[in-house]
Amino acid sequence: MKRTFTISLTLLLSLGLLLTGCGAGGGAASPTPAASPEPSATPVSTAQPTADSRPAVNLALLIGPTGIGAAKLMADNDAGATVNRYQVTVAAANDEVTAKLINGEVDLAAVATNVASNLFHKTDGDIQIAALNTLGVLHILERGDTVKTMSGLRGKTIYATGQGANPEYVLSYLLTENGLTPGEDVDIVWKSAEEVSALMLSGEARVCMLPEPAATALIVKSAAAGQSDGQVRAALDLSEEWEDVSPDSVLTMGCIVVRTEFAREHPDVVNDFLTEYEASIDYVNANPQEAGALVEQYGITASAKIAQLAIPRCNLVCITGTDIRDGIQDYYEVLFAANPAAIGGSIPDDAFYYIP
Repeated sequence: MKRTFTISLTLLLSLGLLLTGCGAGGGAASPTPAASPEPSATPVSTAQPTADSRPAVNLALLIGPTGIGAAKLMADNDAGATVNRYQVTVAAANDEVTAKLINGEVDLAAVATNVASNLFHKTDGDIQIAALNTLGVLHILERGDTVKTMSGLRGKTIYATGQGANPEYVLSYLLTENGLTPGEDVDIVWKSAEEVSALMLSGEARVCMLPEPAATALIVKSAAAGQSDGQVRAALDLSEEWEDVSPDSVLTMGCIVVRTEFAREHPDVVNDFLTEYEASIDYVNANPQEAGALVEQYGITASAKIAQLAIPRCNLVCITGTDIRDGIQDYYEVLFAANPAAIGGSIPDDAFYYIP
């Protein structure tokens, strides 16, 4: 029996050496199969984690011009091509965004420039301005051909949108500077942009004030309707009217704000956003057709065609750092002189400006 065991052991060792030699001749040795583990009550997953590791940012945008510039950013974000991971909310009105900013649901947001100042005062500095993104976008439109100047609005009724925000203060200032008293020489009826457009198309309204892209949309619809009693036309560009009466200031309509606490805790995230946002605005300005499709896709406007036509008239910019104050301070001074309540009672101090 001992002899038989020795022979068997020798044969096994020889076979092992032979198999090892074959493994070495073809590359690395084949691993010895491991024993099967005992069944576990909780299966262990070997799948790789799929969580997005990019820094999370809650971003709120407004429909219309202040949101248009972010269209490429949103597309890049969905493709995973941005440094930050953005959870984007597209809102219809400033007050929807301000509530989310105040309660901390949103980190960065696009709002009207006068709203930014109001928020800074209301929150005792908890909201800062991080970029200017939209210059003048307002137009006086007429169904007819009688309005040539601001003074030519005397005796007219203007249907307008934007009460309580920049449009109201801009219109009031321009009328006053041209010798007209709102409510006396000119009647102003405040409606939503959709209501204003419908009244103009029906002929019930003859003069209105709208921002882009709503102004372009109204002109296109009027032309398509072929109205016999006068198509809607762009009568006055309020950016040009502003420059005539206030040449030292720039009509600055929209901006990006950030929660001060978020900026303090995550400066790199905010700076990366500003870099990506500027690139998005550059793309939108340079590629209105492609950007128009994105603008419609993300619900910023209802029509890619209208967005494409309106983008060159939206005056999209990305002004950051110390240039923000230079770009908006004179505008705030004009608004303050006209109506201090328009910007929260006083001109913001240096703490208002986010400087990377």
